[in-house]
Amino acid sequence: MKVIIAEKPDQGATLASPFKHKKQQGYIEILPTELFPNGAYVTWAIGHLCQLAPPEKYNPQWKKWTLEQLPIIPERFQYEVERTKAKQFNVVKSILKKPEVTEIIHAGDAGREGELIVRNVIHLSGVKKPMKRLWISSLTKKSIIEGFERLLDETETKNVYYEAYTRACADWLIGMNASRVFSILLKQKGIQDVFSAGRVQTPTLALIVKREKEIEDFKSEPFWEVMAKFKINGHTYEGKWHKEQESRLKDAETAEKIAAFCQGKPAQVEESEKERKEFQPPLLFNLSALQATANKIFSFPPKKTLDITQALYQKGIVSYPRSDSNYVTPGEAETFPEILRKISQFDDYKDYFPLPFKSILNNKRFVNEKKVTDHYAIIPTEQVKDPSKLSGDERKIYDLIVKRLIAAHHEKAIFDYTTLNTLVDGRASFISKGKQQIQEGWRKVIFQQEEGENDVLLPPVQKNDAGNVQKAWVKEGKTQPPKRYTEGQLITLMKTAGKHLNNEDLEKVLMKTEGLGTEATRSGIITMLKTRNYIDVRKNQVFATDKGKLLIDAIGEKILASPEMTAKWEQRLSEIGEGGASPGVFMEQVKKLSLKIIEDAKDQSSSWDFTRYSVEPKNNSKSKFSRGSSTKTQEDLGPCPVCQTGQVVDKGKLYGCSNYQNTKCGFTFSKKILGKSVSAANMKKIIKSGESNLIKGFKKGEKTFNAKLGWKDGKLNFLFEQTK
Repeated sequence: MKVIIAEKPDQGATLASPFKHKKQQGYIEILPTELFPNGAYVTWAIGHLCQLAPPEKYNPQWKKWTLEQLPIIPERFQYEVERTKAKQFNVVKSILKKPEVTEIIHAGDAGREGELIVRNVIHLSGVKKPMKRLWISSLTKKSIIEGFERLLDETETKNVYYEAYTRACADWLIGMNASRVFSILLKQKGIQDVFSAGRVQTPTLALIVKREKEIEDFKSEPFWEVMAKFKINGHTYEGKWHKEQESRLKDAETAEKIAAFCQGKPAQVEESEKERKEFQPPLLFNLSALQATANKIFSFPPKKTLDITQALYQKGIVSYPRSDSNYVTPGEAETFPEILRKISQFDDYKDYFPLPFKSILNNKRFVNEKKVTDHYAIIPTEQVKDPSKLSGDERKIYDLIVKRLIAAHHEKAIFDYTTLNTLVDGRASFISKGKQQIQEGWRKVIFQQEEGENDVLLPPVQKNDAGNVQKAWVKEGKTQPPKRYTEGQLITLMKTAGKHLNNEDLEKVLMKTEGLGTEATRSGIITMLKTRNYIDVRKNQVFATDKGKLLIDAIGEKILASPEMTAKWEQRLSEIGEGGASPGVFMEQVKKLSLKIIEDAKDQSSSWDFTRYSVEPKNNSKSKFSRGSSTKTQEDLGPCPVCQTGQVVDKGKLYGCSNYQNTKCGFTFSKKILGKSVSAANMKKIIKSGESNLIKGFKKGEKTFNAKLGWKDGKLNFLFEQTK
């Protein structure tokens, strides 16, 4: 008799579903069948039944957090059963020990974590019986039966286990030592908080903090542009003045002079260029691309997308979600016509059929066996589902996956991009850009609005066509700081170890990506950074908190915060999974790194200065970060106009008194009033002189007005300029 061990209860139930079976407490009994003549038991873990033992299990002295005990390096790592999951572990163990059980089928998720979870359970049970591996990429009845018919020998996936085990031990070693040394040293500086650091989470945080500081350090500068409206050969269009490919002017006076010069002047088309561009359909989804897309369209956090896709996988309607591949093998491609035939029956997709290409079997953009790693791209299975029968969020993700497959069977999209250069009075040059869609192609299925995309359709004017300037005017603007990352962009950033991507066509990134984390772990890292109050996500924008910025400042430019180094480690771990690198050699390097992290932290701690975060101890008290700590550094803007003893500081959405915790001083000043932001510079001016600079564009109902802000006798006032 055989015992099948799944990773989760619902997965176990799905694996048993093609066969007659009886449900028991903690397992399912498959009745005798052609595939299992003596029947079989199906049981399961509950995710991670086992965990790496805490430091005190190796050495009681390691329970106390002291510098003297660092580094913590066990001679041999040990796993233990989680207390809350001991009942299920005992069920699995008792079944494994049954004398009638002669073979084990490892049926965890076909990936690193699944490999580790089930092998750990078997190892801790102490049972040594022959084992086979079920390795499938979808949970349809057909795939399950075919998977059981062609089980792998357990040696074929043993290197994947070594990779997962090595990764877990390395993360424990770095995390345990780095977290303790920084928490202890920061506590000595009066900061009473626990600081978690890790091999993947810290370089990821460093990338976020780097962007946060770029935004904080950015100084916006005004600029002016000259616009003109032309009438040439009966056609009208607009253009922007430029000189030597620069259109922005640093002073308004020059801009006004150019606009005045151009009014009513003759104009002639100096150059007319047209470039045709072709865009191939987007690649099929891997997990990172799906998470990035769902975040961009629906603002779904990456973990939510993974959880939803996992649920669809459990239902057997999409393939394995944690795939890092954008490609399929010819075997999968052969099933597409039938899958698409079923999809075409649903109202949501009827308009996309008939398809321009009945098959993509010979299209290397999508079908490339050499680029399929452990799993192929995320695709709908033959068990297609009417999306209208799914819950709202499941429907959205399923729809994305289905449409990617449909789009792959459509033609390329074609656009003509036009650039006109118009010369005014033989002196002032204006540029106009526009585009025209020539062939819709796959965009009929997926419309992708590109950032900065210009949909202006320019008239059919030719070189040397002449006319005049109907109107010229000046447009004022301000330089903008770098944008904060969205959670979806963060996933892409992690995947490329900080190298920026403008599109998801991973063929153009690296032949083999050296990223932070894996497809399966990246969303978990982002969730961890949120939970530990290192980042705050508001309206899908990722902010670094003071706690996160302080930790990265403390670490500095050292190796722990280096995305490049961590990315190389990920590559080495992948080599372990492929049997090309030694886990032992890798772990020796990790031990040396743990010691270096500790030494670096000790050396740097003497020069730490965190006064800019307002977390230095005051009156011998200890400072601690609260949940939702301000993402702005708490610069003193001036004395509090209410209590006079505190300082006005930036508290995120408002300015407030630094003495609130001690005296409950209630001074607050909103950072946004009638649609206009109140800058720190204006807040300083209000505190110092009682009024701000003139602020243009306040909106109340349908009215817009300009005014200064004043503070008098505890009240906010609008100060209007006197009209003569």
